[in-house]
Amino acid sequence: MPRPFDLAVVGAGIVGLAHAFAAARLGKRVVVIEREPRATGASIRNFGFVTVTGQERGATWRRARRSRDIWAAVAPQAGIAIEQTGLLVSLRHPLALAVVRAFLGTEMGQGCRLLEPDERAALPFPNDGLAGVLHSPHDLRVESRLAIPRLAAWLQEAWGVAFQYGAAVLSAEPPRLQTSRGPVEAEAVVVCPGDDLATLCPDRIAAHRVSRCTLSMLRLADPGFRLPGAIMSDLGLVRYLGYAALPEAAALRAALARSHAEALAHGVHLIVTQSADGTLVVGDSHHYGPAAEPFMSARVEALILQAFREALGLEPPPVVERWSGTYASAEGMAMFVDAPAPAIRLVMVTSGTGASTAFAIAEEVIGALYGSETASAPLAAPRSSD
Repeated sequence: MPRPFDLAVVGAGIVGLAHAFAAARLGKRVVVIEREPRATGASIRNFGFVTVTGQERGATWRRARRSRDIWAAVAPQAGIAIEQTGLLVSLRHPLALAVVRAFLGTEMGQGCRLLEPDERAALPFPNDGLAGVLHSPHDLRVESRLAIPRLAAWLQEAWGVAFQYGAAVLSAEPPRLQTSRGPVEAEAVVVCPGDDLATLCPDRIAAHRVSRCTLSMLRLADPGFRLPGAIMSDLGLVRYLGYAALPEAAALRAALARSHAEALAHGVHLIVTQSADGTLVVGDSHHYGPAAEPFMSARVEALILQAFREALGLEPPPVVERWSGTYASAEGMAMFVDAPAPAIRLVMVTSGTGASTAFAIAEEVIGALYGSETASAPLAAPRSSD
């Protein structure tokens, strides 16, 4: 008798769902086990911004490009709206222009450009005081709190992936997993714990020195205009490694350390995205430690809103919603894959780039686990057999 499942995926965030999708594309029988009644972690608390531009050069940047392509193919099939495409980086500091010009000279800058004066004049926010505006066509944005449950529903309906919500996995020793709702049998297991550092494989996680990052997130009222893409500020040029690792970023970092020391101390950089109802998702800050702090600082919120003023030249609309984001973090490490046992893989994204890179990571992990080339497997759902 074959086992009920070929693969059990622990965790129904974007990393877990990406692995379920990669395995289902190979025809595997997959179950996703999630301890909460629905996904409530990092995957639904972020911007839903699938960021290619500015990702760390090399593997992370390549994974972001591949994941963006998968998002673009999967979203319409799953009924997920692409709310925005493209990125604009508002360059207010003169030294930011040198960083961007260096970036444009790399392979990462392919397809990106500085906007011409007439294009800047057409933007829906003042930009007279800007040193320039970088435009990238590569990035896209979904509404994460809607996209994650819709992706899960599509995997179940179109690909036959089984889901068990409200079931905590207490132990995983293939071919058996013990959960709070009883045993599950599967030949292999992929553990995608998000920022749960203690339940499964805690010694392996601790070996990678994983902690938690807490973010301050805001939703602002509809400003009365549509943004032509997501917005970042030049604070991002010293945080996103695709820019920050360039030699030209050193002078900008030193200048911002003088003019924006408090913002940098709180890990503040600016991302502004827009939802279908016109409201703006704005953030964020970064604070690190062993636990995700539930309390948000009014001062940090003020720093984020000040970054909004500087980048868009506008007074921020009223705040209509606040929440804390969280993700697993490890210094100097974007992600890791560990193998606690031959049939177990532990996969953690430790850089806040899950939405941007998870689909590509999953192709690599599932391909290695099954000795298959998942990139060539179909992205379209199989036809119904009835």
